[in-house]
Amino acid sequence: MIIAIPVTEGQLSGHFGHCDQFLVYDVKDSASEINCVTEMVPPPHEPGVIPKWLYENGVNVVIAGGIGAKAKTIFEKYNIEVLSGADNTVEVGKLVEQYINGSLETSDATCNKH
Repeated sequence: MIIAIPVTEGQLSGHFGHCDQFLVYDVKDSASEINCVTEMVPPPHEPGVIPKWLYENGVNVVIAGGIGAKAKTIFEKYNIEVLSGADNTVEVGKLVEQYINGSLETSDATCNKH
């Protein structure tokens, strides 16, 4: 399983499409342990570009702060699970751990920033 988290200045980004980078976690499904973490700089923000780019990089899950409804719909076409409304005060690695152990709290937050 590959989990991507949009990050700005080291914290979960409040707006998915305008993050500085993605931290991409490769998680060993059978043991629920993190194999490695990669920092990836996304392509320029244009509608549909980042979801396709994440899909091409094997991402299965996106944990986001705020994300637009249109982006969520595009992710659905790529069969990528999107969890939005995650707490940006929680350390990014802890968000992944919470997702793995089933304790991640989200609010299904969306945003309409362009």
